[in-house]
Amino acid sequence: MNGAFLVRSPDSLRDTLCIIADDGAAPKPIGWEHVSVSLASRCPSWNEMCYVKELFWKPEECVVQFHPPEVDYVNIHPFVLHMWRNRSIKFPMPPKELV
Repeated sequence: MNGAFLVRSPDSLRDTLCIIADDGAAPKPIGWEHVSVSLASRCPSWNEMCYVKELFWKPEECVVQFHPPEVDYVNIHPFVLHMWRNRSIKFPMPPKELV
């Protein structure tokens, strides 16, 4: 689950997804699995993010993208998106009919 990967986009044969994955366990446990996905000239699409989610997590696992308060924003790359999963607690979700 840890590493840096270059993966062909499912949307375009000419685009490559740059992926960094961390299982949140070692060397310093943080408790959150994390995957970042970026492209050179645009943000990843919904379809690309779903594809990466399937590569790193099981279908029954809930993975989230956070929109923190603006004061907590950190943006070191304009075309990267992140997915997170807490290793120890089940993430609360709204009712299915609202998702």
